[in-house]
Amino acid sequence: MNKQTRQLAAVITGQSTSDGHGVKLKRIISPQQNNAFDPFILLDEFGSDQAADYIGGFPDHPHRGFETVTYMLEGAMLHRDHLGNEGHLRAGGVQWMTAAHGIIHSEMPEQENGSLHGFQLWINLPAREKMKPPHYQDFEAADIPRIALADGGYIKIIAGDYVTETQTISGAVTGVTTRPLFFDVRLAPGQQLDIPVSMRHTALIHVYQGELAVGGSARILKAGQLGQLIDGDNLRLATQDQPARFLVMAALPLNEPVVQAGPFVMNSTEEIEQAFRDYRDGVLTL
Repeated sequence: MNKQTRQLAAVITGQSTSDGHGVKLKRIISPQQNNAFDPFILLDEFGSDQAADYIGGFPDHPHRGFETVTYMLEGAMLHRDHLGNEGHLRAGGVQWMTAAHGIIHSEMPEQENGSLHGFQLWINLPAREKMKPPHYQDFEAADIPRIALADGGYIKIIAGDYVTETQTISGAVTGVTTRPLFFDVRLAPGQQLDIPVSMRHTALIHVYQGELAVGGSARILKAGQLGQLIDGDNLRLATQDQPARFLVMAALPLNEPVVQAGPFVMNSTEEIEQAFRDYRDGVLTL
């Protein structure tokens, strides 16, 4: 059966901001009123070799109602939470935290100099799962399946399945209701890659190094840009005269109301107000 290649429908360029205790970052996806990238709520890229840009880290803060995915390219971060989990995030590693009913955690640099570079992605939870018990898991680089491509290219399969003509390779993270794909890909110059994706999924590409031609029309995404690809069951991605590195993110939209305020993502204003009350009263995590 012939695959239908998705077309580029929207392009977003990341905006400089700060979060946590003064950590400088690029906000690629901001929470949007129309929830255009359902179920993806937020995507941040942090990256600097200047310690002053990241040393403050992200001290204790709460979350409720969604999942956070932290993926490290360079450097080291320490996760601690109220459940007693402690995760040492290193280059190539990933943290997948389901905040659900409520979690209080911190993410602090485990270095005083050098480069720190990575991403944090927020994925919404369906209403029926927003108040389930929280869950934390992390994976070292060696735990994440990696497919070698020509000339030093690769696909790291963090979540979801990568399907070829002969096999299906499952990522480190499984069992998530929104059935997400989360891949980190490097293509050598002059290389093309097709990635099958469900017709129903929201599909996004974020380029963080080089340039990438996407979709049937081969429109270009440059480093720092995110593209949404629509209408099809295949992502066609290609480089020209330089290599590219990028994230592939796809997931099943929830088609539910979304109300986001600070660290909470719920379905109604009343639920958001309750989350703030619960945090203030010390019962968010009970």
